Amino acid sequence: MSTVAKATDRIGSGWLSFSGLMILLLGVFNVVEAIFAIVNDRYAAYATSTGGELYLFNLQTWGWLHLILGAILIAVGAGILGGHEWARGAGIGLAGATALLQMLYLPVYPFWSIVNIALCILVIYGLVVPPRGTVAD
Repeated sequence: MSTVAKATDRIGSGWLSFSGLMILLLGVFNVVEAIFAIVNDRYAAYATSTGGELYLFNLQTWGWLHLILGAILIAVGAGILGGHEWARGAGIGLAGATALLQMLYLPVYPFWSIVNIALCILVIYGLVVPPRGTVAD
């Protein structure tokens, strides 16, 4: 028996590939949002009107949180596309955390937050759905 796996031996699904690409996109969105928040102190009108505080942290702290989360999302997205099983569980958790973080941004940027939350829901669904050809227990 050969130890070399063929590309056709790997079970994949369209939803899994979609989720991997979307989690990469969410990571890029978070990194871009972080850069704007860190560099530009007038990024959020809500934050500047309340003295620079956005709930618990100032805008730069939120930017650093988004930067770290974005980098982790990009790494997990690459893991999902690479077929690593650990990345599916991590992707579900991180997509949920990203959706919760975006809910905090609803008063600041409602449209942007709703788009991100919808993408997170699709990512979670795509990672939970069993790949085609497998039997769900």
